[in-house]
Amino acid sequence: MVVAVAFIAFSLPPYLSLDPARSRVPAPDFFPPHFVMLSLHVVFGSIAMITCCLQIWPWFRARYPRAHRLIGRVYVFGGCLPAGVLGLVVGVATPYGPVTRASDVTLALLWLGVTVAGWRMARQRRFVDHRRWMIRSFALTMSIITNRLYSVLFVILLEPQLETTFHGDVELMVATVSGLATWLGWVLPLLVAEWWLERGDAAKRRARARRTA
Repeated sequence: MVVAVAFIAFSLPPYLSLDPARSRVPAPDFFPPHFVMLSLHVVFGSIAMITCCLQIWPWFRARYPRAHRLIGRVYVFGGCLPAGVLGLVVGVATPYGPVTRASDVTLALLWLGVTVAGWRMARQRRFVDHRRWMIRSFALTMSIITNRLYSVLFVILLEPQLETTFHGDVELMVATVSGLATWLGWVLPLLVAEWWLERGDAAKRRARARRTA
């Protein structure tokens, strides 16, 4: 929660200013609505991040089940779904090249898919499956944070190679950094989430085996 709030406090203000000059992503010439759609994506994504933190908090879920259900609806319909759809559009129009575009589009589709699957499982009262899908959704929701961390890391690592590997082409280096950061930013958290789920399932299977032995 602390990390999410700090990230939002840093990332959100430029997009609430309504000033395209403050955008941290340059708008492509071929897509004039880019800044508006990016700003809305950031706003809805911020809602998803804050509500998601409350949703995965075991104490909060156990003590306030009604609030958990209400906030869950906000997370899905006021956060992930609009942010995911807008992210899909913004991803297609990214100025950072085809590698980043492929990552952004894949991430948006997966984010929408796992979130809708989690919501459907809750509607069907299949709460074990609901929890599994929502852990995946949480990993993708928070992947923007790891994306930014990787961006900083790769800038530090690759900037000394600007005149050699990238032949002085800043745009090529930026596209390379973006491509690496976008893919690693969500793939690794999703793999960690899957490892966490499989680890828990394996522990349950061992416990059942001991009880029946």
